[in-house]
Amino acid sequence: MKYLYEFSRMTETIKIHDKKFRKFISSVKIQKAIGKIAGRINADFRNKKPIFLSVLNGSFLFAADLLKKVNVECEISFIKVASYSGTKSSGKVIKLIGLNENLRGRTVIILEDIVDTGNTLENVLQELKAHHPEKIIIATLFFKPKAYKKKIKLDYIGIEMPNEFLVGYGLDYDGLGRNFPDIYTLKT
Repeated sequence: MKYLYEFSRMTETIKIHDKKFRKFISSVKIQKAIGKIAGRINADFRNKKPIFLSVLNGSFLFAADLLKKVNVECEISFIKVASYSGTKSSGKVIKLIGLNENLRGRTVIILEDIVDTGNTLENVLQELKAHHPEKIIIATLFFKPKAYKKKIKLDYIGIEMPNEFLVGYGLDYDGLGRNFPDIYTLKT
């Protein structure tokens, strides 16, 4: 059987499908960034009851690790959208799974794994506004400022990233690589 990805701890590189990636950000740094976001949320939402809305698939690890560190009363729900094909954004956002919770008058904290162009985020915001929340807050673990094309305010940013294709910690290349605890970038 041929494996679609390989991992080498000695060189800190991985191969997924036809591409090689090098380790770029450690899991330790990722967890520190999540801790900082959680600390700010804990301070900002003391005595409030926000609902976290995790944008799948990529944000599932971020959402799980963040909520372990959040100590305010809260709820969580999930929506699934997609905008990538291979290593490039398709430019089109496809809503795959909808929202079932009543958001009217609620504070919603959107959890994104990564914000690059902002197209997915813009689509999610349009969808959410129809549910009449009181307030929408955006938390992203990773942010690519050089790729960002929107003027939507990002309230919590974990780590700013260069405009490169990334895999690991929830981010994938054609479905693989989400399970790696670190972030990898294409090896040139």
